[in-house]
Amino acid sequence: MIRSPLQALLVWLGAMAIGVSLLLNTRFSADISFFLPSRPTAEQSVMVDQLREGAVSRLLMLSIAGGDARQRADASRALRAALADHESFASVQNGEAEALDAARDFLLDHRYLLSSAVTPEHFSVEGLRGAVNNSIDLLSSSAGLLFKPYLARDPTGELVELVSGLGAGVQPNEVEGVWASRDGERAMLLMQTHALGSDTDGQAAAIELIRERFAQATRQHGLEALTLEMSGPGLFAVRARATIQEEVVRLSILSSVILALLLGFVYRRARLLLLTLVPVLSGTLAAIVVVGLVHGTVFGITVGFGAALIGEAVDYAIYYFVQSGRMGMASWREQYWPTIRLGVLTSLLGFGALLFSGFPGLAQLGLYAISGVVTAALVTRYLLPHLAGSGVHLNDGARQGRVLRPLVEGAGVLRWPLLVVVLVAGVYLAQNRNELWYPNLSALSTVTQAEGEVDARLRSDLGAPDARYMAVITAPDRESALQAAERAGAPLRRLVEQGRIGGFDTPARFLPSEATQNARRASLPPPEELRERLHAALVDAPISADRLQPFLDDVRTARASANLTRQDLDGTGLGLVVDALLLQRPQGWSVLLPLRAAPDLDIPVDEVRTALAGSGALFVDLKGEFDTLYGDYIDEAIVLSLAGFAAIVLVLGLVLRSPARLLGVMLPLVMAVLVVVAGLHASGVRLHLLHLVGLLLTVAVGSNYSLFFDRVALGETLDDETLLSIGVASTTTAIGFGVLAWSSVPVLHALGVTVGPGAVLALVLSAAFAARKPTP
Repeated sequence: MIRSPLQALLVWLGAMAIGVSLLLNTRFSADISFFLPSRPTAEQSVMVDQLREGAVSRLLMLSIAGGDARQRADASRALRAALADHESFASVQNGEAEALDAARDFLLDHRYLLSSAVTPEHFSVEGLRGAVNNSIDLLSSSAGLLFKPYLARDPTGELVELVSGLGAGVQPNEVEGVWASRDGERAMLLMQTHALGSDTDGQAAAIELIRERFAQATRQHGLEALTLEMSGPGLFAVRARATIQEEVVRLSILSSVILALLLGFVYRRARLLLLTLVPVLSGTLAAIVVVGLVHGTVFGITVGFGAALIGEAVDYAIYYFVQSGRMGMASWREQYWPTIRLGVLTSLLGFGALLFSGFPGLAQLGLYAISGVVTAALVTRYLLPHLAGSGVHLNDGARQGRVLRPLVEGAGVLRWPLLVVVLVAGVYLAQNRNELWYPNLSALSTVTQAEGEVDARLRSDLGAPDARYMAVITAPDRESALQAAERAGAPLRRLVEQGRIGGFDTPARFLPSEATQNARRASLPPPEELRERLHAALVDAPISADRLQPFLDDVRTARASANLTRQDLDGTGLGLVVDALLLQRPQGWSVLLPLRAAPDLDIPVDEVRTALAGSGALFVDLKGEFDTLYGDYIDEAIVLSLAGFAAIVLVLGLVLRSPARLLGVMLPLVMAVLVVVAGLHASGVRLHLLHLVGLLLTVAVGSNYSLFFDRVALGETLDDETLLSIGVASTTTAIGFGVLAWSSVPVLHALGVTVGPGAVLALVLSAAFAARKPTP
């Protein structure tokens, strides 16, 4: 039992110390997990894996501009040389020919186990004659000059096919021996980090290293006039984290300063201002700790949302200090605490609906809000009075409240104008009901339009994959996975031959299954038999079979060779390709087969699905899954919002026990929601998921004010202190949420532009439509 202010202070400090110790072990994150489903479907699991760990999520695209072509090429080579062997990068490519040497040599040495052309028919007399003639014809082309040195070893052209697989898809332009942009004005590089896309710290370190080494390279070569431009998922994640961190600090400081000035003006006593921080700090700390304990990680956006809750948490201290001054603590608890408690309950019902969301971000926001509000309210009710001691109240609360009385008593004249506004808003929304919602998840992205344009330009210049469409296979072990990839590859290859798709990537290109390698080795004829077939095939040919002894030697070696393993690919760069497409999971192995569209054509989705039917491969459209995911979030949020609204109505109905009183409490809130939605859309804002959440919070927060005006329906007259407390509390809530409207983070901005105006409208409408009796 707390008996003195000192004892109360010690209890509070002890609880805060425990909270701080837990806070120090809490993990914070600003990655994309905020937007990803907690219970994904099979298709969404692929999307989640790609965003967190996929090869595309680890790509960084670079361009070097300025100077002349030779200077840009020199800088590109210097940057690649500085980073190629660094542990932070799995691959650094700029188009230099020597970078492909290791891969080319590996493919040459193991071509008979890797080439899909190796069949018994390929080494028949007719097969050999056709293959050798094709290789001779190739020599007359510009590409053939590259393979002329290998003709004696590879007259059947296996190396040509395999090397072409290294550069499948659109290839970058080349200037001065390195990759360049389409217009030739920028040198291009493509890097893949070892750090996963979800490892924001690792991505940040890699990006900083690139900038440091570029600065060193340009200084050493006298190329300071050159500039570096960069883009990629990792850079977006790093920028998003920095933005969120800056916004959280800036908005928290801004909100705190404004609230301190407001409360300083109202309280005019430093002690009251400091005591008001007690429930605020308690609620904020408890919210972060609880979310960390339940979810394991606290998202940066969730902490940013806490800047808004400062405004609501401070309300409870305002109610106590302003309302209890004249009547004392005991009377305040008896007269006003039940109303405040009911307002807290309605807030919990509104926030609580978010707990059931499959959207981890919303579930965290809900838990954060509930923990913070409950803690702030309980601290105000049970600890703050003891901590403050007796005699802590406003000296001129009644005088300040009397300033608001004419505004409240005159609010009734706004009824008809407000009804007209609500009616216009309703008609407007009915007319534009099909255009209210933003159609996809990009509305929640922190990527700016300028950053998106840079990314699109670099991606076009490099021909970097977007991996929108892919076939996905799961298997219990590596061998089964590779065999399944080969089965799925057969119908996809037919689509390529028909020109329906441009191509596809598969790990089996550079790491065939054991079964396939054994079959290809078995297709190689014995040396003497091959020699006889070769002589027969090359009768009257422009090349003599006697000149192809290296070919016979290589076939003999291949017949005696062991099967390739993943370890054999180390040091060639091909291992990275395989690792990006063949993934080991806790439940087994996954294979990704990204598809490329044919020139000037879209991927024929239905044809691909039909072709893959029965192969065990799942066709996934990642953009389609994003859109479906967003649609599911919207549908779920609507259901949860309606459930939260229904719960609020039910609880208020049970407590108020009067349909008329219930209507008087809820009608201003519904009207506030209509006006806010219409106002947002009329100003050019298309609603997305977080606007909907903001509307639910508007109802939950606004009910606190409408419940106080409901006391008028009971024949009470709100005294001056109560009017002051309502006015100040609503202002602090509007400020707490309103500052989020200045955020550049779409999630926080949406809450700010929704709840801030909504709280003010809820207060004005509650005052205007409150039943009132003449003031005695």
